[in-house]
Amino acid sequence: MAANEDGEQTVKLDKEPEGTPVPEAAQYHAPARSPGATVSLPLSALLLGAAAVLFAVLAGVFGFLWVSAKGDLDDKNAQAADNVHAEQVATDYAIGAATVNYQDINAWVAKLKANTTPQLSNKFDATAPKLEQILVPLKWASTATPITAKVISDDNGVYKVNVFVNVSSTNAQSPEGAQTTVTYNVTVDQKSDWKITDVGGVDGALPLK
Repeated sequence: MAANEDGEQTVKLDKEPEGTPVPEAAQYHAPARSPGATVSLPLSALLLGAAAVLFAVLAGVFGFLWVSAKGDLDDKNAQAADNVHAEQVATDYAIGAATVNYQDINAWVAKLKANTTPQLSNKFDATAPKLEQILVPLKWASTATPITAKVISDDNGVYKVNVFVNVSSTNAQSPEGAQTTVTYNVTVDQKSDWKITDVGGVDGALPLK
């Protein structure tokens, strides 16, 4: 406490009393934020994110479609290859069956039995003597060339094939020779190592009618 010139006493404070306003420059104001406020992202960032997701989805879809299409193509290629193989097996058999030399019937019968199942082979063994009695006296001889072959059905690996061959033949009654087109119906079983299980049309190339 101190006295002034008029004799009045005054009190000098060492610090500002509580409640004294702080200069505006020294005040800190936290930014106001309303309840439920959201954070905004640039539109370009949103578009890039959406594009990335879209590309990922498309890549997955196209990948699945490519694998599926490749599988279908592989299946088709495999089926086409099996058809070609069945047609070749049937064609080879038909050419052998249509090629006859009356002087060597046993060789012809062997061709009839070639690549056939035991059941079909036994049938030819049973009919061979009768065929020989017809072909030898006639002096029958024939050769064959393939025309075409076509799988007409496929039942779980059992292929039915029509084989068309051109048969040129000579015999005692027609020494000048003749030509005819013969159709063989050959059944090939893939599961039996491509063995032939049935044959039709063999008599078409022979004088058995």
